[in-house]
Amino acid sequence: MRTKYAHNGKLVTFEGCEGVGKSTQIRLLEQKLGELGIDALFTREPGGTEVGERIRELLKDESLEMCAETELLLFEAARSENTRRVIIPALEAGKVVIVDRYVDSTTAYQSFGRGLDRGEVERLNDYATHGVRIDLTIFLDAPPFANTRRSASDRMELAGREFHDRVFAGYREIGAGRDRFAFIRTEEDKEKTAEAVLGALRSHGIIG
Repeated sequence: MRTKYAHNGKLVTFEGCEGVGKSTQIRLLEQKLGELGIDALFTREPGGTEVGERIRELLKDESLEMCAETELLLFEAARSENTRRVIIPALEAGKVVIVDRYVDSTTAYQSFGRGLDRGEVERLNDYATHGVRIDLTIFLDAPPFANTRRSASDRMELAGREFHDRVFAGYREIGAGRDRFAFIRTEEDKEKTAEAVLGALRSHGIIG
């Protein structure tokens, strides 16, 4: 395992199953941090860089078939690029960095969901993150597709209910007993959920 990367910023990751309102909560957090005058950088995975966004298109293309190992390595390639080119410079500048999905997504989806060896997945996660340490993980604790009425639209969303149930169970196992995990129950009132997210940032020392 690599030595943990020392930085002055704070790294917050957002995790959750498909259709639980994660994108909405990230938008609300961006708005609230802006109102508080907090210098935050928002990025996503896969994506965040030109290379990462091209990989994202491949991974989401429902017309493509790929083996689980190929899928895993594409996610890790996008992560390495985003971490090296976007996340690390922002952390070095002392910013709060908010990432829409990070290593726990890969463990949940590719290990628990696809059935790949967890140890191998976590070793690749470690390699692709260049020793960066996560300060807080916001996990929206709701079953897959709990807060959406839209139809599945990409490879991952179309993977089937059993797959997504395994992912949900995987997330809960990954986060159990970890101080950096904040389990946030999603509410019908999106603002209540947003306040809970903000409270988690305060209690973990991300913001004052």
